[in-house]
Amino acid sequence: MGYRILETEDIPAYLRERGHWGEAADPEVREVSDGNMNRVFLASSAHRSLAVKQALPWVRVAGPSWPMNPDRADAEARAYEQVAKVAPDKIPAILGYDPENYALVMEDMSDLEVLRTLLNEGASYGTETSARIGEFVAQLTFTTSDFGMPSAERKALVAASVSPELCKITEDVVLSEPYIEHEHNHWLPELTDLAAEFRADGVLRTEVADLRHTFMTSAQALLHGDLHTGSVMVGERDGAHVVRVFDPEFSFVGPIGYDLGLYWANALVSEERARALGRLTDHADQVRLSWEAFETEFRRLWPTRVDTFFDDAYLDRFLRKVWTESVGYAGTEIVRRIIGFAHLTDLTTLPDPVPASRRALLLGRELIVRRAELTDVESVRRLVSSLA
Repeated sequence: MGYRILETEDIPAYLRERGHWGEAADPEVREVSDGNMNRVFLASSAHRSLAVKQALPWVRVAGPSWPMNPDRADAEARAYEQVAKVAPDKIPAILGYDPENYALVMEDMSDLEVLRTLLNEGASYGTETSARIGEFVAQLTFTTSDFGMPSAERKALVAASVSPELCKITEDVVLSEPYIEHEHNHWLPELTDLAAEFRADGVLRTEVADLRHTFMTSAQALLHGDLHTGSVMVGERDGAHVVRVFDPEFSFVGPIGYDLGLYWANALVSEERARALGRLTDHADQVRLSWEAFETEFRRLWPTRVDTFFDDAYLDRFLRKVWTESVGYAGTEIVRRIIGFAHLTDLTTLPDPVPASRRALLLGRELIVRRAELTDVESVRRLVSSLA
């Protein structure tokens, strides 16, 4: 039949065709698309509820003027398959993938809330969310690295996970465009001076070039590729805290620090929002919680490595490198979210977004250019405080 764009009225029949609904009465269907890239539908009845996510042949928020191959859904399905082997409690349950229509059928998570939404409303991270994220990154990356996967399987994974189109978006939108004149860039008029300074800053551009080259060439492990507070859902089920990471369509094999850095950037920007609203908080502590959980889990998995030539001394060196790159990538994510493409509601919904945006931009630059000297969480926290 070939690829077709699903509409709300198509979903009941589609779910039956795929064997997900049976003979029960048609579900009620509503579109709940919220992200930049895809369409999402919820199909529910009195007895069950499912979500259907389809990749469109363009970026959803831009429409046909920005074409995009829908096979990015293949990368998402592949990432879910890998994570399900090692951290099934941290992703939505996937009921099936339809490669012809680039559509995933998964559990309905509407009883959970997007982490960014909660934070913007004044809620806290709690004590478990960031630790779960750190564990998630460690479990996914160790088991898909040369440490945790036999060489032949690794090479097959790397080949299958090549995603030139989506990686090019990251290389451009995150790691290039904010530092040059580009039509995608936009910012508050009051930030024009900083945007110009960043474009003229040779030291900054060289450091970003270094991070960009690492992104392009360092095939360490399978990544989520777009791990931010908008791709995490949290809530309570049966009295237990629940964390679900979703939307890994930018998944590819790359530097581990990129996933951690994106998450840290969003935590640090969220702190700027809280500060602007007069809330006493320490979202920078989420860097500590996620890093400690990541490091603990990575070290726990280390004795299972398939190539024992890499000893404990090398692990220490490797983790230091991951930390440093994570700090740098956090800076690039902050910068692009303020003067590049796709800004953060953490800042844009503030009554006066300018002061917090300026602080965040300056923080982003310092994280990039000083990443080698920011050797631990306390040094990052001191940097954040110095810009207050």
